[in-house]
Amino acid sequence: MKNENIDFYTANNDFSGERVIKENREIVQHQGSGAIRIWCNDLDAPFDTHWHTDLEIIVPAENWYDAVVGDEAFHLLPGDIMIIPSGALHSLTAPGTGTRFIYLFDISSIASIHGFAELSALIASPLHITKASYPHIYGDADRILRQIRTEYFSRSPLYELSVFSLLMSLFVMLGKNHLNSMNAFSGTRTGKQQEYVSKFNSVMEYIDEHFTEDIRLDDAAAATGFSKYHFSRLFKQYTGYTFCGYLLRLRIRAAEQLLEQPGLSIAEIAMRSGFPSIPTFNRVFRQQKNCSPSEYREKNNKLNPLRGKNNQ
Repeated sequence: MKNENIDFYTANNDFSGERVIKENREIVQHQGSGAIRIWCNDLDAPFDTHWHTDLEIIVPAENWYDAVVGDEAFHLLPGDIMIIPSGALHSLTAPGTGTRFIYLFDISSIASIHGFAELSALIASPLHITKASYPHIYGDADRILRQIRTEYFSRSPLYELSVFSLLMSLFVMLGKNHLNSMNAFSGTRTGKQQEYVSKFNSVMEYIDEHFTEDIRLDDAAAATGFSKYHFSRLFKQYTGYTFCGYLLRLRIRAAEQLLEQPGLSIAEIAMRSGFPSIPTFNRVFRQQKNCSPSEYREKNNKLNPLRGKNNQ
């Protein structure tokens, strides 16, 4: 960091100085009308448990930084890369002195890109990337993130387009590393792993495009040629989720986006998100978000008064 001849502060002089948080949800104030905010953060105050819809990446530059994401605790050292998923509850603790870079991205605009489904399962859980844990890609990941902050803070021409291009290259690298990992389907012969990866790529793309429809486990298993039991086991290895859990995650994420749109009834949102009934939608939503869909919408209306007026 000391060798980086970059002004890390002027680029964020539009910030009001106050974080917008309500009911543990933070509304990230992006740069202008864009979808990016990157901080050079040297505050020693902790950030209590909160969540936001942005993907967050943390890279300590000087001294350590601690993160708790869900039930997992991470002690980050200088140079470590921490990726916190969109929507994840997390808290952050800083030492008395130190500096770290905080990258915040609204990735909703790229979530519909063909092939993103395979990656979404990977970044649905926190990733702690170090030289030891990711030896093959750490150097490139560090280089990409340095380039991203250079583009952002230097305000080079087309900087936001360049930043998202670099972010996509980071995602592709993480996805390929995951797919090429010998642990992608542990216990499976190397020759079979590529066959399984190919089959599951197709399944994930289909699910990503049709999750609002009545997709059944039996049909998904049949499409791969596996028994239901074998498919379920491999699906959990590949995504970290059960088949049902993954579907519900996609549907809840879609419902969150729809709840922020004015004029849609809860019944219409439930149907558009793929839930068979309003009671099921209400029950699952409360389990996932600790509030009902209506309560979620009300909280968002309080955070965004103009949107709330449009919903009335």
